[in-house]
Amino acid sequence: MNNLLETLIGTLVLIVAATFSWYVYTTTDIGRGHGGYVIKAVFDDASGVNIGTDVRLAGLKIGSVVAHRLDQETYQAIIEMSIDASVKLPQDTSAKITTDGLLGDKYIALEPGGAEEMLKPGDVLEHTQSSIDLWALVNEYIFKDEKKNK
Repeated sequence: MNNLLETLIGTLVLIVAATFSWYVYTTTDIGRGHGGYVIKAVFDDASGVNIGTDVRLAGLKIGSVVAHRLDQETYQAIIEMSIDASVKLPQDTSAKITTDGLLGDKYIALEPGGAEEMLKPGDVLEHTQSSIDLWALVNEYIFKDEKKNK
């Protein structure tokens, strides 16, 4: 009787976990790539950017990061972003890694250019600005002042 009860409870826990996983997958951007097109951007430093990081235009989410890897030849970060199919971006669009507020989450902000040709799936953004390390800037400022005082 105990084995049967334990089996039923275990089965119930698995069903609840599977249902929760399915719910999260279908209501968030975890199952990305459907309904959009993928573009790439190359950054010198992509600190804080992970799969699922928001891609925004004018402060509104229009996509998310679907893959990232290191270019073994240039040692730069290659970020792949899935963009909503309804959003057409000019070829001279630029990308910048920024934060939500002073200490918020990182996201990629896109700024459209004025080109008449639009980006196609697989295109690479030419103009990018890497992540800024706030703590490195603070440390540099603090230690610069200490060196002046000596």
